[in-house]
Formats: sequence, C-alpha cells, structure tokens
Amino acid sequence: ANAVAEEAAAVRKAAEDAAAIRNAQVEAEAAEVAARMAVIEEAKNLAAEDPQGACAAIDAKILAGEGNADDWAEAKRVSDEVIGHLLTVVKNGTAPAVGDKWHLEPAQPEAGGRVTVYYDAAATCLAGVKQYGSITLTSGCNNFEEPEVTVMKEVKGRFKVNGAAVKAVKGSWWQKAEVDVPDGAFVMDFVFSDGGNNYDNNDRADYHSAVKGAEETLDTTRFTHASELYYKLVDDRLVREKRARERNARRAIIKTKSKAEAALVTRRQREHVLFVEPAEPRAGDTVRVHYNPSNTSLAGATEVYIIGGYNRWTHAESIGPLQMVAGDTASSHVSVEFTIPSDAFKMDFVFSNSADGTGSFDNNNKLDYHVPVTGGVHKVTGEPVVEPPLHVVSICVEMAPIAKVGGLGDVVTSLARAVQDEGHNVEVILPKHDTIDYTQVEGFVETTGFSWGMTYNRVFYGKVEGVDTYFIDPENGMFRVGMIYGTDYLEIPMTDAERFGFFSKAALEWLLQSKRQPDIIHCHDWQTAPCAKSFWQDYQPFGLSNPRVVFTIHNLNYGAELIEEAMSFAQVSTTVSRTYAEEISSHQSIRDNLDKFHGVVNGIDPEIWDPANDDFLPRFYDEADMVEGKAAAREALCNHSNIPNKAGVPMVGVVTRLSSQKGIHLIKRGIMRSLERGCQVVLLGSAPDPVIQQEFDMLFHELKQSYHDFMCFHLYYNEPLSHLIYAGSDMLLVPSMFEPCGLSQLIAMRYGTVPIVRRTGGLNDTVFDYDMDHKKAEWEGMTPNGFSFDGTNDDAIDYALNRGMDLAYNKPAEFRKLQANCMSQDWSWNRPALEYIEVYHAARKPY
Repeated sequence: ANAVAEEAAAVRKAAEDAAAIRNAQVEAEAAEVAARMAVIEEAKNLAAEDPQGACAAIDAKILAGEGNADDWAEAKRVSDEVIGHLLTVVKNGTAPAVGDKWHLEPAQPEAGGRVTVYYDAAATCLAGVKQYGSITLTSGCNNFEEPEVTVMKEVKGRFKVNGAAVKAVKGSWWQKAEVDVPDGAFVMDFVFSDGGNNYDNNDRADYHSAVKGAEETLDTTRFTHASELYYKLVDDRLVREKRARERNARRAIIKTKSKAEAALVTRRQREHVLFVEPAEPRAGDTVRVHYNPSNTSLAGATEVYIIGGYNRWTHAESIGPLQMVAGDTASSHVSVEFTIPSDAFKMDFVFSNSADGTGSFDNNNKLDYHVPVTGGVHKVTGEPVVEPPLHVVSICVEMAPIAKVGGLGDVVTSLARAVQDEGHNVEVILPKHDTIDYTQVEGFVETTGFSWGMTYNRVFYGKVEGVDTYFIDPENGMFRVGMIYGTDYLEIPMTDAERFGFFSKAALEWLLQSKRQPDIIHCHDWQTAPCAKSFWQDYQPFGLSNPRVVFTIHNLNYGAELIEEAMSFAQVSTTVSRTYAEEISSHQSIRDNLDKFHGVVNGIDPEIWDPANDDFLPRFYDEADMVEGKAAAREALCNHSNIPNKAGVPMVGVVTRLSSQKGIHLIKRGIMRSLERGCQVVLLGSAPDPVIQQEFDMLFHELKQSYHDFMCFHLYYNEPLSHLIYAGSDMLLVPSMFEPCGLSQLIAMRYGTVPIVRRTGGLNDTVFDYDMDHKKAEWEGMTPNGFSFDGTNDDAIDYALNRGMDLAYNKPAEFRKLQANCMSQDWSWNRPALEYIEVYHAARKPY
C-alpha cells in the first residue's frame, strides 16, 4: 500500500513539475509575442502615413531575414489580384465604349456623386424584353461591392447626354437610371437584365467605367493594401502560433500525466501476479521480484523458478534459473533477490515449476513479463542505455482521414502516430485509391516504381497526419475504380478480395525491392490478411528475412477464411478489445491459435477529438467550463436541426451507421423511450441498405407528428455535425448487437457525454455502469462513466435509459459530475500503444 501511495505521489509530482516548466515557457513566449506585436503596431502606423515607404521597409525586413517572406508574398499577390484588376479596368477606360448601346452622364463618374446610365435595350440581347417587361440595372463598384438594383425608366423622344444629342435610331428603346457613386469607388460596374434570368453582361465582361482620379489613387492604394494586409497576415499567424503553442503545451501536460497514470495502473493491475521492490528499479542496484503463482498457469506448483534476462533478452547476462522462496505465510507470493547489470534498460522474466526447463511455464501468454529499468549506461561509452526503436510497417487499405470508410482507418492512423510518439519508426503502405484527396497528403510526390504482377507499379510518398506513408499504384487500374470497396458489384473483372490480395503481395514485393528490412509487418483484417502467408512462403526465404508478422482483426464479420489463414501464419495476432477477443475465441478461424491471440482496446486520438480545440464547435471547452461549452454546442445543434432548445430536458444523441450490427430495433426503441420521457433526440446516420434507410425516413415523419419540437433525424453522414452531437448531447445511445471496440462511446466521453451502451465487445471494456461497475472501474483506475444493459429487448434498453434519465432529471448536479468524470478519463492511445509495442516485441522472439 505504501509503495502504491509513493508511486501515486511521484506521478502527481512529475505532472506538477511538467506543468510548472510549461507555464514558464508559456509566459516567456507571451512576452516575446507582446514585443513583436508592439513592433507590428509601429509598422502599421508607418503604412498609414507613407504606404510606398512602408512597402520598402517590409522589403528591407525580408531581405534582412526579419520578416516573414511567405506572408509578404501572399499580401502582394492578393493586392495585385484585387487592386491590379481594378487598375487594368481603369486603364482600359469605359468598356464597352459609349455610343450605340449605352452612355454615362457625367462621362467619368466622381466618387461621392451620382451618375446617370443610359441603355438602349433594343440594340442588345434584351431587345425582346420590350414585349413583356422592363430593364433592371444592377450596379456596384470595385468588382460589384455595395451592389444596388434599380428598375430603369424609358426615355421617350429625343434627349441629350453630356450636352450632346443622342442620334435617333429607328426601333431604339432607351432606358435610364440614376445611381450613387460610393466614396470609395475606383470603378463602377453595371449589368442589365429583365429582372429575371436574362442578362446583358457584355459577353461576361460586364460594363465598366473608371471613376475620376482612380488611376493615381489606386497606385497608392495598392501599396497601402499590401502593407496593411501583410501586418494582418502577421497578426493572424501570431495568433495561430500562440494558439498552437498553448494547445501543444496543454496536450504535453495531459499526455505526461496520462502516460504516468497509465503506467501506474498497469503496474497495479499486475501486482496480483508480479511486482518488484523498488517499484522503479535502477541499473546496478539490487531488486526483489515478487510472484504469485496461484493466479497463473503455475497454480499449485510446489516449486517456482524465475528465468530471465535483460534488454529484451539480448543482454549477455541472464537471471537464473533461481528458486523463489515464500515470505509472509499469509501471502501466496514467492520472491527472489538479485542485482541488475549497470547497462540494463529492461528486465525480462518467465516463470517455471522446474529448474531444468522440462516443466510448465508461465510466459504471460507469450508476451513474457517485462519491467523497465532506469539509469543504465553503456559500459564502454558511458552513454545512457535506451531501448532501440522498432521499425514497423503497417499494410492496410484504409487510413484516416484520407481513405476512411469505418473505424479501421482511424485505428491505423492513430496507432501509427502513438507508436511513433513512443520513439519508434512507423511507415504505412496504402493502395493509391483514386478517391483520395491528395491535397491532404503533405509533400505528396512520386518516388519510384517496380514491375511485378504483370504490370508496372508506381510508388508515391507523403506524410499523413505526420506518418510516413507510401502509395502503390498499379497501372492495371485496380485502384482507379471510384471507390475503396464495392467492385464485386461492378462490371469489372476484379473483386475486392482479388484487388486487395494483389495489393498485399505488391506491398511485400516493394519492401523486398526497396531493400527494406522492417522489424514488424502489421497487416489488418481480411483485406491485407494475405500478407501473412505470402510473407513466409514467397518473401522471407528470398531476401525479406528480418520482419515478423502481427495481424489484427478489426471485425470478424467479414473474410473469415482469409482471417483464419493469417491467424495461422502470423507470429502474434490481436483484436480490438478484450471482450471481443473472448466473444470470438471459439470461432473456427480463431480457436486453433488462441495461445498467440490478444485483445487490445482501441483508443482515440485526443488531438483530433478535443473539445478544447475543435473548430466545429461554437466555442471551446474543457472540464472547467464544460457546462457552458456543452450548452453552446446544444444551442448550435438545435439551430442546425431546426428544433427549439429545450434546455431543461436531456438531449439524447445517436451517431451511427444504420445497420443490423448497430441494433436497429434497439435504436428505434431508445429514441421512442427518450421522447416518451420528454427528452430531445438528434440522430445522425445513414443505412447502406435502402430498406432500412426508408424505414428511418418514415419513422422520422411519423414521430414529427407528435414530437416536432423534440427530435430530428439527419439521415446522411456529416463530420462537422457529428462533433456537434457529441458535444451538444447529454447522453449518447450505442446499443450495438456486437461491437469489436467502438469509437463513438469514447468520443462521447471525451466531450462530456454519458454513453448508454449494450454490454458487448469494446463497449463492455470501456463503459462502467454508474450503479453496478464500481469495482470494475476501479480496476482500470477510473470511476463509473455510463449506463449499460445486457439483453436485446425493450425492457433491457429501457432499464439503462431510465436510470440515465432519472439521474439527469432528479439529480442534475450528480449527472453533471458524471459528465465531467467522463471528460477526465484517458481513452487515448497511451496505454494501447504500449501494449502493441509489447506485442511487436513478442512477435520477434525466437521461440
């Protein structure tokens, strides 16, 4: 207990120290920004007094390396685009030339005055308007700023313009209108119409006339505009940079604290089997290892031996076999003491009931037991000893945000970023889908190519969310089909399985031909499952010898045969939650390889899902101002949904794909029960099945008859709206029939929204019932965060919903506390990334 308390205190101290350092940095940065802003203010004043001199001063700053060249180039570009266009019009004079079609009086308008426009519609494409209506003049200035619409009046008989008689032409139909010339006008712009959809816009060039003195004024204005815009761009950039620094500082503090707390929870969860004294051993010191065989596969053993090593089993020194001895008779732990080498960074253990290796072993389900060691130094150089980084290559067909269909894309990107943040080298290989918006790929460029599979395969490179990503583009057109999935139903010769099978092997071929030797090849779901078998049969014996294969099942509902094959050939396999691993463990494709199968709960990327920095919300918020932030989001959500904001009742949100997996009948019942209890409901989602889509469309219109002020369905996908629902709802309904992991409940909690879930898969691993799961939450280092149910009938979902609504209605302060607790919990990739790193190392073990 004392050790745990000391560790907790150390965690708090580390977080406080990190916060103090960051606060000092923020203060220093703020002072720097204030000084720079003062310089900018002085420069702005110069721009107002001497625009040409201000531009020369900016040029000098850029040459001296003191200004921002990109901002200055952009300011000049915009000024040339805006002012330069006006200058061109001014220098071209009145266009088209006055005469048969139109006249102006005065011939050159003056700013602040008025101008009369004469127009002979009969000489233009609007000649026919005389038969049914009148001519409408749309006028404006400086490219139709300050637009004004005027119905013109017919000019009857002979008339003069600027003192000269207008030549009479048989059949002419002259119109006139007087309009204002704004004070800031340089060019007056005109278009004529019949008041409807028929226009005379001078063959899309419009009618123009320069304002008197405009050319001289515009020359000066161009300098003023450029210099003022430059300082505005600098101001905006400074604000963005300051906001980014604050965001990064906040995230750094949260991440440091969360990682320390995650490590503490992991140690505490392991204490019933293994713990060490001291809790954070140092290289060169003595350590005592305590082990409880009664909670392992060695239960009932009369003797227990520790067998170990250091530095992922690579160190020359080893541990034992050493017999462990019992201590306190009240405890079932046995222990042993030894000295750690001075150049160790990690201790590695397995346990056995025999000293000669012939008995039973506990190797933590092939992951072994590992304990970090601090303070190790290299015996020759004296440099600190650190764990060498792994080189991980993820081969997949989805990657958020550029190629996202479901949760697979989110996991690939977020896991890659998280493992990379732990100091490892991560690359992703993806098909070059023609549906990708490549402007979202930083530094996108073609790098190389290779011939294979009876075609030439071009290879492109770019960074996606900071991750090195390679795109394979076979010239046979397999990924130029306008979609990621769905070619089984097109009139082309290749199915999805065939296309992705080709890609899986093409990715391995590129690794071979590019002479890459990663430590891990991580393949995902049925789409790239063929990598596992092909690697061992076609590539490992022929030069691609270093990698080992990790395979992750994201959803067993598809491609079971391919999954079974990958399970057999992969060194380690995972799925996306512990409960889902248990639920599918008896499946034919899984059961023969359970000894290398692990459940690792997915996380969410806190930089993408962050209410304190979410541009889709009307205001940012965190735990401190959660109530105000969620209220603003709810108001915006109600406005978007065209329903009144009934702030006194709970808002229930649904963000889902409308499919049988998601519990269609339970979603309908949950909506109905929420409305019966007086809640407001907003649903966002679409159905791949048109029958289900129509069902929800009909349900929406039916419910609107009785609950028009209380509900709205958005039967499509809309990313910004999903953020508003997560933030603006009080509860989120997730009643899935099965859910490998689920991300919506994690996102909801991040935004302070209480999840109502069915106990299945990852929902069971991440949502702890407010009334019943206190011990379960405590085990994870948390407190209850939602409401859950087990069955599949109306009574089951009513049971969870009623308890949530009762708390919101009857104990609003307690409900707000529950929402704040949801926000405080860490469902990022901090812990899952560390678990995956252990999986990667386990895959590389020689036995």
